[in-house]
Amino acid sequence: MAQLQITTSLLGIGLAVFILYLLRRDHLHLVHGLFWIGVAACAAILGLWPGVTDLLARTFGFAYPPALALLLGMLLLIIKALHADIQSTQLKRELKRLNQRIAMIEVQSEPMNARSDTALFTESHD
Repeated sequence: MAQLQITTSLLGIGLAVFILYLLRRDHLHLVHGLFWIGVAACAAILGLWPGVTDLLARTFGFAYPPALALLLGMLLLIIKALHADIQSTQLKRELKRLNQRIAMIEVQSEPMNARSDTALFTESHD
């Protein structure tokens, strides 16, 4: 049992170090990094004290403690996926608005460009 505790604790700590590396290299946004640091911290804590899972499972009425861990993991991933979809939708909406603004600016600047092109053409032929 001690070997399992050491392994899972080291995995949680290793995950936290890797996430910090990704944050430092700017490969991961800070908000997402904080989320994953929390996940790594939970993994390290549950690895060091596996009795916490048993205690929580008994408290919530689970007969098989690993089922609680699996349920919480699945809920966490569902929430993370939903959050990613919300952010993706917001980014698509912002991109569409920016494209519309660029198109409007281009349409507004076309008469000015046409006038300046005509003025240059007439000056060069005089």
